[in-house]
Amino acid sequence: MGEPVKPSGVMVTVCVLILIAGALDLAGSVFAPVTFALFAIAMVWPLQSRLQAALPRGAAVAISIVVTATVITAFASLIAWGFSRIVRFIVNDAVRLQAIYAQTADWLEIHGIVLAGLWAEHFDVRWLLRLLPELTNRLNSMATFLFVVLIYIILGLLEVDDAARKLANSGREFGRVLLAGSARTAAKLRWFMLVRTLMSLLTGLLVWAFVGLAGLDLALEWGVIAFVLNYIPVIGPLVATVFPTLFAMAQFSSWQMALAVFVCLNLIQFLIGSYLEPRVTGSTLSISPFIVLFAVFFWTFLWGIAGAFIGVPIVIAIVTMCEQHPASRWLADLLGAPGDPASKTRIPARWPGLFR
Repeated sequence: MGEPVKPSGVMVTVCVLILIAGALDLAGSVFAPVTFALFAIAMVWPLQSRLQAALPRGAAVAISIVVTATVITAFASLIAWGFSRIVRFIVNDAVRLQAIYAQTADWLEIHGIVLAGLWAEHFDVRWLLRLLPELTNRLNSMATFLFVVLIYIILGLLEVDDAARKLANSGREFGRVLLAGSARTAAKLRWFMLVRTLMSLLTGLLVWAFVGLAGLDLALEWGVIAFVLNYIPVIGPLVATVFPTLFAMAQFSSWQMALAVFVCLNLIQFLIGSYLEPRVTGSTLSISPFIVLFAVFFWTFLWGIAGAFIGVPIVIAIVTMCEQHPASRWLADLLGAPGDPASKTRIPARWPGLFR
């Protein structure tokens, strides 16, 4: 058992964490691509390790990169397709939506809210002119980010075996902990993404079925958006719930129908995210719900939408690493879900089977 943490040690730890958070914020353009690359390597390494058994390493890396790029492109295409279809529908239905807006503005003005003034103040032509370059810059930044991530993935896949061999042969406790923790983290992250994919698929199917039965237009598009956004904890399901609700209010011109859509979509998200998914994952990925929420908002604050996606995997990695050594196991217990003690299973330090 490790020694009790002294108050002075706690203060030092807090100061160190604050400094690390500041560094991650200031150097996000450096650390964020590396983090995503490590996450992608953990996902794709089992494929490459099997390919390397039958093919040269260069060919195995090339196939792994093609698979990774295909998956990323597929998800980006789904997002673009879903939102573009919705935007096109709104543009084609602009006349009716304008009439609904006029009715809403009149009703709000009767109750003392001048919607036209608020619209003119915050959404004028100058605001639109500023928005277009900003969107272009964001798209360029995303493309650059993905390119850098791809480069890190290529270099990382080429060096996984060498890095594991060096850690295994170092003879140091740090090397053993890092090697075992990395292997266990990679396994947990793959299980996390498998469960998340199944739950996202189920969410998308249920949203598509419900929206279709409710008579809301673009049922397939809303289902696809719910599927993709479900990979972003908390924020993604919120967006996938609010947007169809607003769309229902515009289509049916009824707040009762919009409320019904909102309640049913939230019920779907709650049943899958808060009831079914925790039972599928079991104690393998037990993390305190408070820590999950904090991680999502903390990493969103640091790295934006990319941070919202990677926040929970980072917590999984921290908890798993802390489980590997008695001195840090208290932190794993602290971050774990209430009533779920950290796993006592330890992975042996034989490197050849760790990443397979």
